[in-house]
Amino acid sequence: MKHLTLNPAHAIPPTRDAPRDHPQASELPPPKEVKVQPQSGGGTEAGDNNAGLMFVGTATTILEWEEVRIMTDPNFLHAGDHVHLGPGVTGTRKTNPAIELHDLPRIDLICLSHYHADHFDAKVESSLRRSLPIITTPHAKSHLASKGAGEAFTAVHDLDFFDDILVDIAGSEKKAAVKVTGMPGKHVPPGVLGTLNDLVEAVPPTNGWMMELGYKQNDNIDSFKCGYRIYISGDTLLVPELKEIPKRYAGQNIDLMLIHLGGTTIPSPSVPLLMVTMDAEQGLGLVKLVDPDLTIPIHYDDYDVFLSPLDDFKKKMEEAGLGDKVVYLDRKDRYDFTVRDRRVE
Repeated sequence: MKHLTLNPAHAIPPTRDAPRDHPQASELPPPKEVKVQPQSGGGTEAGDNNAGLMFVGTATTILEWEEVRIMTDPNFLHAGDHVHLGPGVTGTRKTNPAIELHDLPRIDLICLSHYHADHFDAKVESSLRRSLPIITTPHAKSHLASKGAGEAFTAVHDLDFFDDILVDIAGSEKKAAVKVTGMPGKHVPPGVLGTLNDLVEAVPPTNGWMMELGYKQNDNIDSFKCGYRIYISGDTLLVPELKEIPKRYAGQNIDLMLIHLGGTTIPSPSVPLLMVTMDAEQGLGLVKLVDPDLTIPIHYDDYDVFLSPLDDFKKKMEEAGLGDKVVYLDRKDRYDFTVRDRRVE
């Protein structure tokens, strides 16, 4: 297992090019709406929640827990901005992010599912502090860490499928830590197209993540006990490799799934030659396969390349009798939940 230590006491801005008169935010902005972890008997509970997840837009979320902030797939382009998604393929953003890039407070870690412009746009890439820790794919690391002097990212940690890293939180009296494990994902369907893409990497390889929040008994890595488990699907299709996830985590509860939806099509929804992220039907299939307690859909309407609207997923979940196992967040909404301390159980 790899190892990384974060020190939230070092309040360094996440970007290196903010205007000099632009003050660094100390906190995230107030959420538009807060949704909370449902109780087992229905209803909601708010008093004991100690963690929160804000939806910024696309696949960008910010997790706050034990004084650290972990951001996924930073994309801060605006409505009308264009991104390159493959040879001859572009996408246009339709929405604005809930937060501006330079209005971010301290960010301690980025989990980047893959090196694609709608998940790590050119402005983000040029602006981020080069020492900001990033967990990502081997492919993305090869790009981020190999730039010229002063431009290379210096704290990039790559995880292949089922590789893991334990992230310690310095100064935590409770010995809080986050275990991040690379999950399988396929952006291009298997077969001839998938094999060809593996060779030319027109669409970059992608990971999902299993993010386990918990505490250690002592400084020994093996004493870590998970108190909340989040599966982030990444930009994958419902491919056979995903069947390994419930096998590996048999008997271990998955509390939350962040599912990338939208049915992304290239070159465009009007010419849907190839689908590269799950549509509603595949999304329902993944919910049934992984069986999380709750699912939050993300990555579903921010660009003009999405063919499967969120309403399609809502309908599929309701028809399957799973409507009460989904929490829907709009941009700037936050979901609050409880990370349990399993050391005392």
